[in-house]
Amino acid sequence: MNHDKLKYKSGLNWIFALLLFMITMKIAGFFTISESIAITRVFKVVVRVGITGLSLLLYLRLQSKGMLSLSRLQYPAPVFAYMLYLFMGAVSMLWSTDKIYSGLQLFMDTELFFFSFLLIRIFQMLNFYHKESGIRYSRVLMYSVFLVQTAMIIGKIVAPDTFFRLTHGGEVARLGGFLMNPNELGMLSVVGVAMLFFEMRITRFKWNYIPVFLMIVYALVLTGSRSSMIGFFLVSAYFVLKTGSVLLKTGFVVTVVLLAPIVFNAIFLKMGDLDEVLSMTGRIPFWKALLTEALPQEPLKGFGFMRIYYTDYFEGVHTYAAKMTHNTFIQVLLNLGLIGFTIVLFQMYYTLRLALKSDLNLKILFVATFIPLLINSFTEFGIFGETNFAIFFYQALIFMLSMKFEKRITRFQRIQIRKAGYLELFKITK
Repeated sequence: MNHDKLKYKSGLNWIFALLLFMITMKIAGFFTISESIAITRVFKVVVRVGITGLSLLLYLRLQSKGMLSLSRLQYPAPVFAYMLYLFMGAVSMLWSTDKIYSGLQLFMDTELFFFSFLLIRIFQMLNFYHKESGIRYSRVLMYSVFLVQTAMIIGKIVAPDTFFRLTHGGEVARLGGFLMNPNELGMLSVVGVAMLFFEMRITRFKWNYIPVFLMIVYALVLTGSRSSMIGFFLVSAYFVLKTGSVLLKTGFVVTVVLLAPIVFNAIFLKMGDLDEVLSMTGRIPFWKALLTEALPQEPLKGFGFMRIYYTDYFEGVHTYAAKMTHNTFIQVLLNLGLIGFTIVLFQMYYTLRLALKSDLNLKILFVATFIPLLINSFTEFGIFGETNFAIFFYQALIFMLSMKFEKRITRFQRIQIRKAGYLELFKITK
C-alpha cells in the first residue's frame, strides 16, 4: 500500500515538474537570444511550437490514464470574440504592408491560443481528478516566474552587459538587457507576485514563499519599471483589502508610507525627470501623431496585423520613429482599423462581464492578473500587441472563465472512468 502511495505521489510530482518546465520554457520562448533576427525567430518558433506539442502529448497521456477531459465551453462569447479577432488578423493579410511579418505574428498568437486552451484543460482535469495534489495554474506559474527571474538575476551578475540595459544616457541600468524589454520583465514579476498572493489566500502560509517573493520583487526593482511598480502596489493593495486582518492592512499602509518616497525617487524620478513621467515617457505626442496622421489613411481596416504604417517605421512630423505604438489599443486601431478595434472592445466587454459573474476565487485571480496586464497594455505591448507573454496570460484567463468542468458522462466514458478508479468522483453508484 505504501509503495502504491509513493508511486502515486511520484506520478503527480512528475506532472507538476513537467507543467513547470512547460510554462517556464513558454515564457522563455519570448526572450531574444541573439542579435540576429533570423536566429531569434527560429528559436522562438521552435521553442513555442515544441512546448505546445508537449502540452498536447501530456493532455493525451492524461486522457489515456482515465482522466477524461469534461471541460465544456459554457460561456463561449469571450472565446468566439477572440477567435473573430484572430480571423480579422488573417483577413488583414490581404492588405498587410508586410505579409511575412503579419503572418508570423498571427501564427504565434494562434499557436499560443491553442496552447492556452490545452493548458487550462489540463489544469481543470488535474484539479478535478487530483484536487489534493496542489497542481494549480497559480502555483505553477508562480514558480515559473520565480525561475525566470532567478535566472535573470544570476545572469546580471555573471554577464551584466547582456542582462542589463543602459538608459538615460548610460546613467541607469535596467534588468532585461537586449534579452527582454525591462517593462515586460517587470510586468512578469507583478504577475508572479499576484500568483503568490493568490496561493497564500487559498492555502496556508508557507515559509518557502518568502524567498520566492523576495527574488521576484528584487527583479522587479532591478527592471526600474515605473508602470510595473504601480501594478505591484495595486495588486498588493487589492489582496490586502480582500483579507479581514486589520493588522495586515495596517502593516501594508505603514510599509507603503515608508517605501513610497524611496521608490518614487529611485524609479519614478530617474535623474529628476518629472516631465518624462507626466508625458508617459514622451509617448503622448507619438500617439497623437499616429491617430491624426497615420490612422486617417487606413481608418477602417488598418495596415495589416501588427503593422502601424505602410513602412516598417512610422515617424510623425514632430515625433520620433517607431515600429510599435507602446499601447495595445492604439496598436489594434492602427493594424486592424476601426473594425478590429470594435471586435477587441466587444471581446474585452464579454470577458469582464463574465469575470464579474464568476465565483469569488476565480474573480480574484482574474482581477489580480488583469491589473498588471491592463497597465502594461497602456504602456507597452499589451494583450493585443505584438506577441508577448501578456497575451498568454490573458488567453489563459479567457479559457478559465469560459470553460467549466462537467460531471455528465456517457455510458462509454463511465466504463473508462470506472477502469481508472475515478467513478466515485462522479457520485455514480450503478
